[in-house]
Parts: sequence; C-alpha cells; structure tokens
Amino acid sequence: MNTQTTTEHTVQFVDRLRSEASEPLEPISTKEVTKETQIIAIYGKGGIGKSFTLANLSYMMAQQGKKVLLIGCDPKSDTTSLLFGGKACPTIIETSSRLKLAGQAVSISDVCFKRDGVFAMELGGPEVGRGCGGRGIIHGFETLEKLGFHDWGFDYVLLDFLGDVVCGGFGLPIARDMCQKVIVVGSNDLQSLYVANNVCSAVEYFRKLGGNVGVAGMVINKDDGTGEAQAFAANAGIPVLAAIPANEDIRRKSASYEIIGKPDSEWGSLFADLAKNVAEAPPMRPKPQTQDELLGLFSADTVGRNVVLEPATLFDMVGKNEVIKPSLEVIYDQA
Repeated sequence: MNTQTTTEHTVQFVDRLRSEASEPLEPISTKEVTKETQIIAIYGKGGIGKSFTLANLSYMMAQQGKKVLLIGCDPKSDTTSLLFGGKACPTIIETSSRLKLAGQAVSISDVCFKRDGVFAMELGGPEVGRGCGGRGIIHGFETLEKLGFHDWGFDYVLLDFLGDVVCGGFGLPIARDMCQKVIVVGSNDLQSLYVANNVCSAVEYFRKLGGNVGVAGMVINKDDGTGEAQAFAANAGIPVLAAIPANEDIRRKSASYEIIGKPDSEWGSLFADLAKNVAEAPPMRPKPQTQDELLGLFSADTVGRNVVLEPATLFDMVGKNEVIKPSLEVIYDQA
C-alpha cells in the first residue's frame, strides 16, 4: 500500500470517528436484570489499589462457585492486567472502532475474556487530549447493552471506576441507579480519603434526588495501622469490609502480576472474608464529611492546621501602597 492510499485511509478513519463522536447519545437502559445479579461499582483514588483489590476479589468469588464479570471502567485500562498476568486486554472502544471501520459488528468473544472462571473486559477510553473519558464510559455501556448485558445472568458484576474524576460519565452508575451499591477503596492518607468522601457525597446527592444506590463499605488498602481510614469510615457511617495490610509480600506479588486471592494462599482467608462481606453488606446512606472533619482525622503536623491565613495586600503585589480612588459608580437613593 503506497503512502497516498495510507493517508486516504487515515483521513477516512478520522472522519468516521468524528462523525461517530458527534452522534447524540442514546439513553442508558435502567431496566432490571433477569437474574438476582449484584452490580457493584468500586471507586477510589488512582493508584490506591482498586484493580489489585478487584482482581483478587473476583478471582476468590469465582473459586467460591460464583459467576463473576469484572469490567474495567478506567481509561488507563489496567483493571484486568493483574488478572491476566500483565497481558493487555483489548478494549471495547478500541475494538468497536476498528471493527466498525471494517464494516463488522462487535461480538462477545472480541471484547470479553476469562481466566479460571472470572469473565473480564475493559471499556477503555480516548487517547490523551482526544476525547472525554466519561463519554467513553457511556459508549462502552451502550455497546454492552447491545451485546445483551442485561441477559447474561452473572451473580456479581464488578465495575472499576476512577474516583479522582468528578465527570458525570464516571458517576453514571450512581446517577442512573445502574448498580445496587458502591464500595470505596482508600488508605490512611488524606488524598485517598478525600476521594472516598467525594464518592459518599455523590451517593448522598443522588439519594436526595430519589436515587437508590448506597455505600456498602470501605476497603482499606496498604493499611499501616495508623487508623485514619478506620476513623473516616466510622464517621461516615459505613463499615470496613477488609483491611489489607501494607505488606512487602503483597506488594511484591502484586508488582509481578500474581493473584494472591486464592483459597489455598497465605492471603486466601482475607479475600474470602472480603468476598463474604461484599456479598452481604447492604447499601447504606453515608454521611459525607466536611473538609475540616477530614482534616481532623490527621495530626496538625501532617495537614498544617496550625498555619494562619494572612491576607495579601496591594503592596505585596506591586511594591506600593494602595491608593483609594473615588468611585465612578452611580448610587441611587432608595425610593
């Protein structure tokens, strides 16, 4: 194929993607699933260990005889990497775009893969600077519905969402009642608890609007025993479903894409208990914390509560004292 032909194909591909992006979004289906399926959305700060937690949790559930579907809803598309030993899983967005260009329809075998009883897929997202991640989530779920998502009959569907982003697309399961409950993953640091609190705020906001999604609880990852995450969960009125210790063996095995949530492993009982707690925990209405309440979980040395805010002056900015000039504003007497 010569350079001109390649360029023409590239232009056609870009034009088709632009045309697709401009199409109006179809409403997301909210009809009930055909089986007693628990759809659970997991949120947390990027890098806090959601994917690690979910890969091991889903694996343990499958070993317990449950039919489990793990869906990565993070544009980084790293949810399934641990499950598949570090191998990249083709994303729904990438695959559907490629097949549409070739005039072919997407099938389940194109986007869904399995290991030891766990079914998994990645929604994916746009390239950096080339689209909205939230729109990618919506497009992915539209594709899932066309593939018959509501008729698949899983016991558990676990959705891995990035919690840092407040974009409406990432809040879709909460806003549209697409899941029954939410789980937050956090640690004993302010930023991860800030994200967890934002998720609780979103749940409470949509509950006030008539929504039904609740928070089932919190998973504390890399727990070093300092207790801030435990205190947050207690103040927010949600249970701690599991506390995964800050352990070198766990860190090393996770870094080498090794599943530790196996029934016969050293950490098997931890994930067996987590699977039980996730299944049984009811969706609860959380109590979001204020910024001061969050800061109150940490020592003053950690968060700088002893700092006094000093107002800046014009002299600080331009090196001269402020000159009060008469106003030209017209002020009318009250009638």
